[in-house]
Amino acid sequence: MSATTTPPVEPVLLKVEAAMQALSMSRTVIYELIRSGRLRTVSQGRARFITRSAINEYVALLEREAGESK
Repeated sequence: MSATTTPPVEPVLLKVEAAMQALSMSRTVIYELIRSGRLRTVSQGRARFITRSAINEYVALLEREAGESK
């Protein structure tokens, strides 16, 4: 019998701390981005999460803005 390993599953919903690590930004900056609407969040019960797609959209926004400023 051969041993198979399953690759780790990347979380789809991230808490603020995980989003801080993913974006290399401080807690203050993450909450400012959320308040300004530049980083979307979702709620499940009383918990607030940032989706992987929201992080990808934010990075794409930064890339577009960088292209416009040239």
